[in-house]
Formats: sequence, C-alpha cells, structure tokens
Amino acid sequence: MAELNTGGGDKGGKVRSKKSNPGVDLTAMVDLAFLLITFFILTTTLSKPQSMDLALPDKDQDIKDEKPPETPAWRTLTVVLGKNNKLVYYIGQTKEPLKGPLVENYGGKGIRKAILAQQQEVKARVADPEKETLTVLIKASKSSNYKNLVDILDEMAITKTKVYAIVDTTPEDLKMLEDKGIK
Repeated sequence: MAELNTGGGDKGGKVRSKKSNPGVDLTAMVDLAFLLITFFILTTTLSKPQSMDLALPDKDQDIKDEKPPETPAWRTLTVVLGKNNKLVYYIGQTKEPLKGPLVENYGGKGIRKAILAQQQEVKARVADPEKETLTVLIKASKSSNYKNLVDILDEMAITKTKVYAIVDTTPEDLKMLEDKGIK
C-alpha cells in the first residue's frame, strides 16, 4: 500500500508511551487518478483529417462519343498555376483572351477578388444566374506544387464556384507563364 508517513523517529531522552505516526493511505487517490486519465483519454476526440470532395467521372462511362458542353468565352475563367506561389488568369480562350493574362497571388486580395468580380459580371449578363454560372478551368503546370492546387481548390470552395474543372496545360498556357516570368 502507498502510505504517507509524517513525523520523525525517536529524539532520545525520556521514554514515553509510543505514539503511532499518522498514516494516510493513498491507494484510493492513485486509483482515482488512473480512472480519470483513462476517462479523458477515451473520451477525447482526436483531430480528424480534412478532405475535400471532388466529383470525378465514372471509369466505365465512355465520354469520347459525347460532345462537351458549349460555354461562352465571357463565362470562362482560366487559372494557370505557376512557380513561386504565382498564377496567371485570363477570361476567354487561350489564343484570344477577352481579359488578361494577369498575374496574381493566392488569397483574398489576389485570385479570390478576380473570381468574385467575374461571378458578379456573369450574374449581371445572364437571364438565369442559377443555371448559367461562371466556369473556372484550373491548369497546374509542372513548376507549381501540390499546395498551389489545394489553395486554388480552397478558393473555389470559398467563392462558392459551382462549375470548375482541373484540365491539362497547353503549350500556349506554358508560353503565357514564361512571358510573365513565372514558368
């Protein structure tokens, strides 16, 4: 048993009746401590991994026969991810952009502001804003890193962009990055 002994030994001198030292049994406190530790360990929630849902096409579906949907150039925003946490975006087609190419950073004052502005412009021009929304094409170059792709996907969630796709880069996109000095 665990005991807490207080008091010293004999001090010499006269012989008196022997008084017993008070003792406190700590067994119950140790048991309680282990029960509390066990309780808190078992009831604690550990950090849960965060993941983002991505809609991917079915593997069995043959999409070669289907014609891709037509989207007007003014409703298409293309984001090309480059090196050093920089990106280039433009509105329209690669060869003849309606606006851009412009270099931005990730975050609220960078690409987020451009996406929100383009969403407002699309809403102002269409008859049914629920059906006809902004389409964002995300193109990750080999010089970008995985964090850049995750950051731009986070921007899609933050700006509540309904239609976006990750597509391959074209030689024109890589030339655009090179011209802007972020390839």
